[in-house]
Amino acid sequence: MFDRLVEIENKYENLADQINDPDIISNQAQWRKLMKEYSDMTPIVEKYREYRAAKESIEESLMMLEEKLDDEFRELVKEELAENKEKVETLKQEITILLLPKDPNDEKNVIVEIRGGVGGDEAALFAERLFRMYARYAERRKWRVEIMSFNESELGGYKEISFMIKGQGAYSRLKYESGVHRVQRVPVTESGGRIHTSAATVAVLPEAEEVDVHIDMNDVRVDVFRASGNGGQCVNTTDSAVRMTHIPTGIVVSCQNEKSQLKNKEQALKVLYARVYEMERRAHDEAIASDRRAQVGSGDRSQRIRTYNFPQGRVTDHRIGLTLHKIDAIIDGDLDEIMDALATTDQMAKMQEGAAAE
Repeated sequence: MFDRLVEIENKYENLADQINDPDIISNQAQWRKLMKEYSDMTPIVEKYREYRAAKESIEESLMMLEEKLDDEFRELVKEELAENKEKVETLKQEITILLLPKDPNDEKNVIVEIRGGVGGDEAALFAERLFRMYARYAERRKWRVEIMSFNESELGGYKEISFMIKGQGAYSRLKYESGVHRVQRVPVTESGGRIHTSAATVAVLPEAEEVDVHIDMNDVRVDVFRASGNGGQCVNTTDSAVRMTHIPTGIVVSCQNEKSQLKNKEQALKVLYARVYEMERRAHDEAIASDRRAQVGSGDRSQRIRTYNFPQGRVTDHRIGLTLHKIDAIIDGDLDEIMDALATTDQMAKMQEGAAAE
């Protein structure tokens, strides 16, 4: 690991010279690329230098303890030695995490799809509650939410809803949310006060661009139809809604949220790119690691990942056995504690895999 860190530091210093070179600065595309690489390396190099300084302090303290010292000063040196030894172990773990291969999609925007599952109207109402939870989380992080398409139920829930969250690192935080979310509560439609269980399925897809995946538009069938539901004067009077079918994969995407057919086509194409990219990415991951699954889970939409129990005021994430008794705060978008725990578990699993492979 430390040979690799020396190489990284040398490259980092070389990059520092390059980004200050007038010839490179004049080529903005190249300069931005080098700046991105430089900024990605900065946390690793800073931690490595901090680690190296702590190791040097340990060596100095050990040498001092071999000399004749008065009792009071000797105790101070011992305290400093103990602190630096602890610091070295902490920094070593932090550096190991920083060196883990990064998910190339982590900095991307995300497309989130929520569908009401088992439970009829109650499942649709829960899907709407989940949408509001993610929208509030995005608001807390100053990210932007754009609804792409939705299908409302009679009681105001969502049978399904697709929306994009735009913000730096959106996928890195939300990628663990894919799966089945289960709710236990007394529905508004229940007069007897009985607790019902229903569920909604969440899919989180990194936004994909043409450089990420190739789609031949000759393989895409585009149908237009009249939109239904709320949407203003154009609804039911013009063929503004769009349905795209990717013939090779059978993926179907519909969008009717915008009044303009052109805008609905743009939105539908974004979702289509994301779904095809996700299908190809998942097939690739399974081909190279079919017998390995991260402890946090594979993001399989059929996997039950979390239960929201309203009568008991608790939320349980089944993948890591985490239970928090603050359901109101979580439903209001306070998701960082859950997401931090999931990210940490995922990192530890990858560290163990790396250690086993060495």
